[in-house]
Amino acid sequence: MEKNERKHTISALVENHFGVLARVAGMFSARGFNIVSLCVGETDDPSVSRMTVVVNGDDRVLGQIIQQLNKLVDVIDVTDLTAEAFVERELVMVKVAAESRKRPEVVELASIFRAKVVDVGAKSMILECTGAHGKIAAFVDMMRPYGIEELVRTGEIAIARSKK
Repeated sequence: MEKNERKHTISALVENHFGVLARVAGMFSARGFNIVSLCVGETDDPSVSRMTVVVNGDDRVLGQIIQQLNKLVDVIDVTDLTAEAFVERELVMVKVAAESRKRPEVVELASIFRAKVVDVGAKSMILECTGAHGKIAAFVDMMRPYGIEELVRTGEIAIARSKK
């Protein structure tokens, strides 16, 4: 990251229909903005989805991104969550090599991170962990010595805290 750059978490409510994700991603690509993380899912209203987009940039870049997103027809609302108090989480699932003699050790270590065992096979286990980016990174680092066979992460989702 450049000197004046920082991580920005943007929440965008968009119409939930075909092509919206492609248009939003295309806007970022066309203007040379790199997406660090992108998560999309329906809200409580099935006609609306929430996109959580994490980007690095200075305030000028952030302003351009928000302005360009607001110009897209399918975008309902855009909020820079970085400017307010918010809660962020990621989910990771890690398949680690864990023969029966190593399983208690892996489970004990996972419990420190409040991770859950979601599948057990003959020679491996799948664990899931949720938390802030730093917690997820630390969990993955602690699983590496056991042999990560496969790993999948959601990227960040975020929601603004209630106003006091």
